[in-house]
Amino acid sequence: MGILAEIFTWWNGQTVGTRFFTWRQGIKVGEDEQGNRYYKQKSGEKRWVTYNGYVEATRVPPAWHAWLHHTVDTPPSEQEYTPKPWQITENKSNLTGTKGAYRPKGSILSDGQRAEVSGDYDAWSPNK
Repeated sequence: MGILAEIFTWWNGQTVGTRFFTWRQGIKVGEDEQGNRYYKQKSGEKRWVTYNGYVEATRVPPAWHAWLHHTVDTPPSEQEYTPKPWQITENKSNLTGTKGAYRPKGSILSDGQRAEVSGDYDAWSPNK
């Protein structure tokens, strides 16, 4: 089912188009501990990731994120990278649309009463 998944889904790894573009234009730069593979364009500045499994941007580690977004020029695979203490956290997937999603107090999907507006806020009115 691998090739069918590539043809008909975009959320389950790379698509056929991405596979073809990577084959023609990509140079593999490295791989992270989750099995995600990172590429750069042979002639150009484009950089991209092919995920090992579901496409979820939160699965990209901070060092690779910096390289993908051109914050640093040298990929983590070509240098000794030691993450800062605040960068070492357990990967937490995006919970939007799940029961674990954040729902503020007073939301229609949450219990509780919405907080009253404080005195430092005046609602806009077209007649003012």
